[in-house]
Amino acid sequence: MRVFAAPGDVLAAVGERLGPGEWLEVDQQRVDAFVDATGDRQWVRGVPGYLALALIPTLAAGVVTYEGCAARVNYGADKVRLGPPLPVGARIRVWGEIVDAARTAGGVRVVVRWTLETEDTASASGVCPTPACVADTVVLLAVHP
Repeated sequence: MRVFAAPGDVLAAVGERLGPGEWLEVDQQRVDAFVDATGDRQWVRGVPGYLALALIPTLAAGVVTYEGCAARVNYGADKVRLGPPLPVGARIRVWGEIVDAARTAGGVRVVVRWTLETEDTASASGVCPTPACVADTVVLLAVHP
């Protein structure tokens, strides 16, 4: 777990790798809840790509934390690429790289490129060669006034 004690500490960490995090099994109950909430029924027999994307904040919480912030706001994503469909029951994890950090009027804007990996026990590396998702997420770390 990488801990940044203050928002400004991220500025010196551009290029730093974060993680990997812990494995998470994407079970049928999670898929059903996502499908019910979004109506995204195109992958009824598999894991919707947008569910993989939506799990990045959950998985990232086990990899990095930002302390000393008045607020931490998920601002969006600059780029998202979805990989091959995941089967229900797949185990996934993330690792990240801080690709940009800049001061703003209210704090620090951080861009992290998250790579969502799928476990592959038959592979020598233990992961599938093609990521399930790669996304550049933007987080705003607000400082105390």
